[in-house]
Amino acid sequence: MRAVEKSDLTGRARLRAAALELFAERGFEATSTRAVAAAAGVSPALVTRHFGSKDGLRAEVDRYVLERIGGELAGVDPADGLLESLGSVSARLFGADPVLRGYLRQVLLEDSEASAELFGRLLSGARAELERLSAVHGTSGGGGGADDAWAPFQLLCLILGPLLLERVMQPNLADPMFAPDVLRHRSAANQRLLLHGFYGLPEERPGG
Repeated sequence: MRAVEKSDLTGRARLRAAALELFAERGFEATSTRAVAAAAGVSPALVTRHFGSKDGLRAEVDRYVLERIGGELAGVDPADGLLESLGSVSARLFGADPVLRGYLRQVLLEDSEASAELFGRLLSGARAELERLSAVHGTSGGGGGADDAWAPFQLLCLILGPLLLERVMQPNLADPMFAPDVLRHRSAANQRLLLHGFYGLPEERPGG
Protein backbone atom coordinates (compact mmCIF):
# COMPACT_ATOMS: atom_id res chain seq x y z
CA MET A 1 0.00 0.00 0.00
CA ARG A 2 1.29 3.49 -0.77
CA ALA A 3 2.00 5.76 2.16
CA VAL A 4 -0.85 8.09 2.97
CA GLU A 5 0.13 11.72 2.40
CA LYS A 6 -0.21 13.36 5.82
CA SER A 7 1.34 16.79 5.29
CA ASP A 8 -1.59 19.20 5.45
CA LEU A 9 -4.60 16.90 5.72
CA THR A 10 -7.03 17.04 8.62
CA GLY A 11 -7.56 13.93 10.74
CA ARG A 12 -10.86 13.32 8.93
CA ALA A 13 -9.26 13.59 5.50
CA ARG A 14 -6.35 11.37 6.55
CA LEU A 15 -8.76 8.69 7.71
CA ARG A 16 -10.72 8.89 4.46
CA ALA A 17 -7.54 8.65 2.37
CA ALA A 18 -6.26 5.70 4.39
CA ALA A 19 -9.63 3.95 4.20
CA LEU A 20 -9.77 4.42 0.42
CA GLU A 21 -6.39 2.75 0.00
CA LEU A 22 -7.01 -0.07 2.46
CA PHE A 23 -10.51 -0.83 1.17
CA ALA A 24 -9.05 -0.89 -2.35
CA GLU A 25 -6.28 -3.27 -1.31
CA ARG A 26 -8.07 -5.60 1.11
CA GLY A 27 -11.79 -4.99 0.75
CA PHE A 28 -14.19 -3.52 3.29
CA GLU A 29 -14.80 -6.61 5.42
CA ALA A 30 -11.09 -7.44 5.77
CA THR A 31 -10.15 -3.93 6.87
CA SER A 32 -10.49 -2.91 10.53
CA THR A 33 -10.99 0.63 11.74
CA ARG A 34 -7.85 0.15 13.82
CA ALA A 35 -5.86 -0.58 10.65
CA VAL A 36 -7.28 2.52 8.98
CA ALA A 37 -6.37 4.67 11.97
CA ALA A 38 -2.85 3.23 12.05
CA ALA A 39 -2.36 3.94 8.34
CA ALA A 40 -3.65 7.48 8.86
CA GLY A 41 -1.42 8.00 11.91
CA VAL A 42 -4.30 8.92 14.21
CA SER A 43 -6.16 7.43 17.16
CA PRO A 44 -8.83 4.78 16.40
CA ALA A 45 -11.23 6.88 18.47
CA LEU A 46 -11.23 9.47 15.70
CA VAL A 47 -13.05 7.04 13.41
CA THR A 48 -16.05 7.06 15.76
CA ARG A 49 -15.77 10.77 16.39
CA HIS A 50 -15.77 11.73 12.71
CA PHE A 51 -17.84 8.97 11.07
CA GLY A 52 -19.77 7.19 13.81
CA SER A 53 -18.82 3.72 12.63
CA LYS A 54 -16.95 1.77 9.98
CA ASP A 55 -20.05 1.93 7.79
CA GLY A 56 -20.08 5.70 8.19
CA LEU A 57 -16.43 5.82 7.12
CA ARG A 58 -17.28 3.75 4.06
CA ALA A 59 -20.15 6.10 3.19
CA GLU A 60 -17.71 9.02 3.36
CA VAL A 61 -15.29 7.24 1.02
CA ASP A 62 -18.13 6.49 -1.42
CA ARG A 63 -19.19 10.14 -1.32
CA TYR A 64 -15.64 11.27 -2.00
CA VAL A 65 -15.23 8.86 -4.93
CA LEU A 66 -18.53 9.89 -6.50
CA GLU A 67 -17.70 13.58 -6.03
CA ARG A 68 -14.38 13.04 -7.81
CA ILE A 69 -16.11 11.35 -10.73
CA GLY A 70 -18.91 13.93 -10.81
CA GLY A 71 -16.47 16.82 -10.61
CA GLU A 72 -14.52 15.54 -13.61
CA LEU A 73 -17.70 15.00 -15.62
CA ALA A 74 -19.08 18.43 -14.72
CA GLY A 75 -16.01 20.00 -16.30
CA VAL A 76 -16.70 18.41 -19.69
CA ASP A 77 -17.77 20.95 -22.31
CA PRO A 78 -20.07 19.50 -25.02
CA ALA A 79 -18.62 21.99 -27.48
CA ASP A 80 -15.22 20.31 -27.18
CA GLY A 81 -16.50 16.96 -28.47
CA LEU A 82 -18.51 15.38 -25.69
CA LEU A 83 -17.83 11.73 -26.45
CA GLU A 84 -14.10 12.30 -26.82
CA SER A 85 -14.02 14.36 -23.63
CA LEU A 86 -15.87 11.67 -21.67
CA GLY A 87 -13.28 9.17 -22.87
CA SER A 88 -10.50 11.45 -21.67
CA VAL A 89 -12.16 11.80 -18.26
CA SER A 90 -12.42 8.02 -17.89
CA ALA A 91 -8.77 7.64 -18.84
CA ARG A 92 -7.69 10.33 -16.41
CA LEU A 93 -9.77 8.99 -13.53
CA PHE A 94 -9.10 5.29 -13.85
CA GLY A 95 -5.90 5.10 -15.85
CA ALA A 96 -3.89 7.35 -13.58
CA ASP A 97 -5.27 6.10 -10.26
CA PRO A 98 -4.88 2.39 -9.46
CA VAL A 99 -6.29 3.00 -5.96
CA LEU A 100 -9.55 4.32 -7.39
CA ARG A 101 -9.70 1.34 -9.76
CA GLY A 102 -9.04 -1.06 -6.92
CA TYR A 103 -11.65 0.54 -4.68
CA LEU A 104 -14.40 0.41 -7.28
CA ARG A 105 -13.48 -3.17 -8.15
CA GLN A 106 -13.64 -4.27 -4.51
CA VAL A 107 -16.93 -2.50 -3.82
CA LEU A 108 -18.77 -3.46 -6.99
CA LEU A 109 -17.86 -7.15 -6.72
CA GLU A 110 -18.64 -7.66 -3.05
CA ASP A 111 -22.40 -8.27 -3.49
CA SER A 112 -23.75 -6.07 -0.70
CA GLU A 113 -26.37 -3.37 -0.24
CA ALA A 114 -23.60 -0.79 -0.27
CA SER A 115 -22.23 -2.06 -3.59
CA ALA A 116 -25.71 -2.06 -5.16
CA GLU A 117 -26.28 1.48 -3.91
CA LEU A 118 -22.96 2.67 -5.33
CA PHE A 119 -23.74 1.07 -8.69
CA GLY A 120 -27.16 2.72 -8.66
CA ARG A 121 -25.55 6.10 -8.18
CA LEU A 122 -23.09 5.43 -10.99
CA LEU A 123 -26.05 4.38 -13.13
CA SER A 124 -27.80 7.68 -12.44
CA GLY A 125 -24.66 9.48 -13.55
CA ALA A 126 -24.51 7.38 -16.72
CA ARG A 127 -28.13 8.30 -17.52
CA ALA A 128 -27.30 11.99 -17.11
CA GLU A 129 -24.29 11.73 -19.41
CA LEU A 130 -26.31 9.85 -22.01
CA GLU A 131 -28.88 12.65 -21.98
CA ARG A 132 -26.07 15.05 -22.79
CA LEU A 133 -24.80 12.75 -25.54
CA SER A 134 -28.30 12.40 -26.98
CA ALA A 135 -28.72 16.17 -27.06
CA VAL A 136 -25.44 16.54 -28.96
CA HIS A 137 -25.93 13.63 -31.36
CA GLY A 138 -29.71 13.90 -31.76
CA THR A 139 -30.54 10.35 -30.68
CA SER A 140 -32.94 10.98 -27.78
CA GLY A 141 -36.47 9.66 -27.53
CA GLY A 142 -35.82 6.24 -29.02
CA GLY A 143 -35.47 7.58 -32.58
CA GLY A 144 -31.81 6.65 -32.82
CA GLY A 145 -29.86 3.50 -32.21
CA ALA A 146 -29.71 3.63 -28.43
CA ASP A 147 -32.08 1.59 -26.26
CA ASP A 148 -33.14 4.00 -23.52
CA ALA A 149 -33.57 1.23 -20.94
CA TRP A 150 -30.26 -0.52 -21.53
CA ALA A 151 -27.99 2.24 -22.80
CA PRO A 152 -26.87 3.38 -19.30
CA PHE A 153 -25.95 -0.20 -18.38
CA GLN A 154 -24.10 -0.64 -21.66
CA LEU A 155 -22.15 2.57 -21.11
CA LEU A 156 -21.13 1.46 -17.62
CA CYS A 157 -20.11 -1.95 -18.94
CA LEU A 158 -17.77 -0.27 -21.42
CA ILE A 159 -16.24 1.92 -18.71
CA LEU A 160 -16.21 -0.47 -15.75
CA GLY A 161 -15.67 -3.75 -17.59
CA PRO A 162 -11.88 -3.33 -18.01
CA LEU A 163 -11.61 -2.12 -14.42
CA LEU A 164 -13.51 -5.11 -13.00
CA LEU A 165 -11.82 -7.65 -15.29
CA GLU A 166 -8.33 -6.15 -15.23
CA ARG A 167 -6.71 -9.18 -13.63
CA VAL A 168 -7.96 -11.65 -16.24
CA MET A 169 -7.79 -9.30 -19.24
CA GLN A 170 -4.20 -8.20 -18.69
CA PRO A 171 -2.56 -11.60 -19.41
CA ASN A 172 -4.25 -11.52 -22.81
CA LEU A 173 -2.87 -8.10 -23.77
CA ALA A 174 0.63 -7.22 -24.91
CA ASP A 175 0.78 -3.88 -23.05
CA PRO A 176 -0.48 -2.67 -19.65
CA MET A 177 -4.20 -2.14 -20.20
CA PHE A 178 -4.27 1.21 -18.37
CA ALA A 179 -1.18 2.62 -20.05
CA PRO A 180 -1.90 5.97 -21.79
CA ASP A 181 -1.58 4.62 -25.35
CA VAL A 182 -3.76 1.59 -24.60
CA LEU A 183 -6.37 3.81 -22.94
CA ARG A 184 -6.45 6.11 -25.96
CA HIS A 185 -6.89 3.15 -28.29
CA ARG A 186 -9.66 1.64 -26.15
CA SER A 187 -11.39 5.01 -25.79
CA ALA A 188 -11.40 5.51 -29.56
CA ALA A 189 -12.79 1.99 -30.05
CA ASN A 190 -15.53 2.68 -27.49
CA GLN A 191 -16.43 5.91 -29.25
CA ARG A 192 -16.79 4.10 -32.58
CA LEU A 193 -18.92 1.44 -30.93
CA LEU A 194 -21.19 3.98 -29.23
CA LEU A 195 -21.66 6.08 -32.36
CA HIS A 196 -21.89 3.36 -35.00
CA GLY A 197 -22.25 -0.05 -33.32
CA PHE A 198 -20.33 -3.09 -34.51
CA TYR A 199 -22.21 -3.28 -37.81
CA GLY A 200 -24.05 0.04 -38.04
CA LEU A 201 -27.75 0.71 -37.59
CA PRO A 202 -30.20 -1.78 -39.17
CA GLU A 203 -31.26 0.71 -41.84
CA GLU A 204 -27.60 1.11 -42.85
CA ARG A 205 -27.10 -2.61 -43.51
CA PRO A 206 -27.44 -4.15 -46.96
CA GLY A 207 -31.09 -4.90 -47.55
CA GLY A 208 -32.10 -2.86 -44.45
